[in-house]
Amino acid sequence: MVDVQDILNSTSNSIIAIDKGGTIIYCNKTLADFLELSEGQILGRHVLEFFPETGILEVLEDGKSQLGRRLKLKDGTYITNRDPIKVNGEIVGAIAVFHDVTNLQVLINELHSENERVRELQERLQVILELSSDGIIAVNRNNTITMVNQAFAGLIGKNAEDLMGRNVYDCYDNPIFPLVMETGEPEYGYVAGLNGREIIANRVPIKKGDQIIGALGIVAFKDVDDLYALAQKVNSLREELDYYKLELAKARKEKFSFEQIIGEAPSIRTLKHTIRRVAKTNSTVLIRGESGTGKELFAHSLHLESKRFAGPFVKVNCAAIPENLLESELFGYSDGAFTGAKKGGQVGKFELAHNGTIFLDEIGDMSPHMQAKLLRVLQDKTIERLGENRPKQVDVRVVAATNRNLEELMSNNHFRQDLYYRLSVVVLNVPPLREKKEDIGALVRHFIAKFNKQFGQNVEGVEPQVLDLFHRHSWQGNVRELQNVIERAFNVIDGNMIGLRHLPMYLLEKSSEPRISHSIAEGLPKAIAQLEKEAITEALKITDGNRNQAAALLNISRSSLFNKIKQYKVKN
Repeated sequence: MVDVQDILNSTSNSIIAIDKGGTIIYCNKTLADFLELSEGQILGRHVLEFFPETGILEVLEDGKSQLGRRLKLKDGTYITNRDPIKVNGEIVGAIAVFHDVTNLQVLINELHSENERVRELQERLQVILELSSDGIIAVNRNNTITMVNQAFAGLIGKNAEDLMGRNVYDCYDNPIFPLVMETGEPEYGYVAGLNGREIIANRVPIKKGDQIIGALGIVAFKDVDDLYALAQKVNSLREELDYYKLELAKARKEKFSFEQIIGEAPSIRTLKHTIRRVAKTNSTVLIRGESGTGKELFAHSLHLESKRFAGPFVKVNCAAIPENLLESELFGYSDGAFTGAKKGGQVGKFELAHNGTIFLDEIGDMSPHMQAKLLRVLQDKTIERLGENRPKQVDVRVVAATNRNLEELMSNNHFRQDLYYRLSVVVLNVPPLREKKEDIGALVRHFIAKFNKQFGQNVEGVEPQVLDLFHRHSWQGNVRELQNVIERAFNVIDGNMIGLRHLPMYLLEKSSEPRISHSIAEGLPKAIAQLEKEAITEALKITDGNRNQAAALLNISRSSLFNKIKQYKVKN
């Protein structure tokens, strides 16, 4: 059995119903598509938010229907009927139905313009009509054909010029579109017989003021089979869209899934397990960790493991956006909200993340003013655009991240305690690289594979002394620093193995760990001499004794290097 809801959603007419207070209690899919919102984003909000010039509230007051009212929406013309909803004689709400007649209204207005322009417009219209693949015919009140194109005339085996000025009932059997002059109500998508075939047509009364002066018939589909073919094409396009959505979701998972979180250290395994459990809920999550540990990757993986994976993932770096712009960035603004505001306003990040996840990175750098605004969003699940005072409901999961000590910030009154507890419903601590050095080998292999693909090279790995150096380094920049070191090596590598000579100097200087404390007592010249000797020794070791390369590595001339080797009696 066909459901009533399916019927209402299938009509080309937009339908909206409100209760006695003006709150929207029903809308069909056509209306939601017109507003470019989901039905859930419309229901429960006041009708004036969407239709500030509607007269539907007048129907609530006087209980009188308003039929055939003309309405301007989105630069289009619509015909609307508004009726009260009564229960036991009492008005409990109102319903409005409207349909887009923009093109037809333009046609009607042109047909009834000033006499001097009528002939020009008729000539233009005739050209346009002939270019149209739709069959079009119009009659006056006496059923005389005043306009017809060849596309319609061909359907009844006639020439358009032979039909002009004739009574439509003399031209073909049982024309039914003129009946609209009696009803006064347009009808769209009805099935009719025409010269032995079934067509799908529209019929509209032509009005001058409140008086009906003619009728317009449009053959939308010359055969019902055309409609079936169109429906199949639409279904095919929908299937194709679903396929691309699925492929996009797969691509996201390939880039940000758990497989991209490299490491088997106990702390990482525990963190992955926790994320999979937390992903099943909608609780707010706070990710803590040093800079470069991959907090965004963990946030994205959390999103992809959740039920919101098909929704948007919106990232906001709270430290990168100036404080005076952060509020408009998060919550959006209306037209004219401030000097320089974009015409038409702008949607904020929270609205963009509706039905998805918003990732607030560097939350510890947010100002106290914005902290208060964010706290209200977390409490009420509503936002207000700048320049508006109407709250909007949003369904967003908030994931925040910081590398700062929030407890210390709270003690100094730089971070709100109530916001901290709202954010830290679930806390995920991402360990620094120096605490999971057993994963360095796997990370190195991962980055080499990544940059082999990116650079089109075939690097096989790192030399043993490089890996040994990596395990001794403190990695203050964490995984990001390691990735940058590998990428830097790809830019200077001259073989298929990354050696010490391919690493940045700061890493080599730290690895050499020069010991000069015993020379301090002998004065600065002795200390400098010891440093130079150790640097030269390390450079010759890295370059396998090649003095030219060692001089280039030390950024000194070849002759200077030879002199210092002799001076310091460096063994080569």
